Amino acid sequence: MYLADSRRPAASAAAPAPGPGRSARIAPTVLALGTVSLITDVSSEMVTAVLPLYLVTALGVTPLGFGLLDGVFNGASAVLRLLGGFLGDRGGGRHKAVAAAGYGLSALCRPALLLVRTAPLIGLVLAVDRVGKGLRTAPRDAMISLATPPEHRGRAFGVHRAMDTAGALSGPLLAFLLLRGAPGGFHAVFLVSSYVAALGVLVLVVLVPGRSLRPAPRAVVARLRLRELLRLPALRRITAGAALLGLATVSDSFVYLLLQRRLDLPASWFPLLPLGTAAVYLLAAVPVGALADRIGRRRLFVLGHGALLAGYGLLLARPGGGAVLAAVVLALHGLFYAATDGVLAAAVASAVPAGRRGAGLALVGTGQAAGRFACSIAVGALWSRWGDTVALAAMAAALTAAVAVATRLVGRAAEDGAQHPAD
Repeated sequence: MYLADSRRPAASAAAPAPGPGRSARIAPTVLALGTVSLITDVSSEMVTAVLPLYLVTALGVTPLGFGLLDGVFNGASAVLRLLGGFLGDRGGGRHKAVAAAGYGLSALCRPALLLVRTAPLIGLVLAVDRVGKGLRTAPRDAMISLATPPEHRGRAFGVHRAMDTAGALSGPLLAFLLLRGAPGGFHAVFLVSSYVAALGVLVLVVLVPGRSLRPAPRAVVARLRLRELLRLPALRRITAGAALLGLATVSDSFVYLLLQRRLDLPASWFPLLPLGTAAVYLLAAVPVGALADRIGRRRLFVLGHGALLAGYGLLLARPGGGAVLAAVVLALHGLFYAATDGVLAAAVASAVPAGRRGAGLALVGTGQAAGRFACSIAVGALWSRWGDTVALAAMAAALTAAVAVATRLVGRAAEDGAQHPAD
């Protein structure tokens, strides 16, 4: 039903490129993985939507403490992201097994939130959850890229991210309904999230095919190690650009806290803020992915940070806030994700041989996650010392410089037209 079995010599991991006049269909593997991501994001975004408020109001965590925890939440995946990519590439493609281990590890962390009460223990649970995400992300994206013709990868990743975002849209809404029915009932949110996460793992095991690549020759596997990846000029530039931009990307949690303070929203309404971001992302992911296929994925990835920078500017220019301001900022936030998340993965896929697709995706993701980890800590420290306005102004200045440098850095590489023979 999905990918041809590796025992058949004529099988290929990548879907054939459509000929003239044929429509580009989305591979069933992409749709199955999109379903897994949808369900998993319902679970994870339920927790993400209430976690900042839970830590700051229920546990009394300071902005600096929250910055450290948020950095763990966003950056700990870098610890095992490379390992997940390399393990997934071994043996001709064990991407499903590694992805399943990552999804399962994150699912186990949901009920753990019911048992911990202190910030250090919550930080440990979040770190384990992000390790699970680090393990699964690169193998999952490798399966998407290997199941899709090179010229349509931007669209395929857009479809996957749209399905993923449908879950991100539903998770905060479900958390909002639970908190409305039981004010302060954070543990009810964590419990329901646990059941949803288990369902996502089950769908992965049942619906996603088990092997995404035919076994590669041993000599090829031995030759394409990390140092070989670093010798690919395009991959080096993409990794450096993603890490640099990550250093000035304020996390979602801080953006929502800023909006909540400016709008003076009641605590029960806080989970609705991510819905604005998710709704725009859901609508824009597919058309923006298709646009990236036409005009260049690397270029669009860098330019997409301009939407985030515009959001920073609005928050700084209108400190008093208002409903219109919140809507525009959330729309820009969603557009930023549509132009960067799946687009970056599609760009990396065209810069790495098929036999090391997972490792290449992991390398870039690690650089980006490390940058965002450092950014969260810096924002938390600046916020604690000088307030949220100074912290945001510093990040706006840093992002302006990062976009300028990344435009030149990534722009040196030839655009995505040249594919590896393995494609």
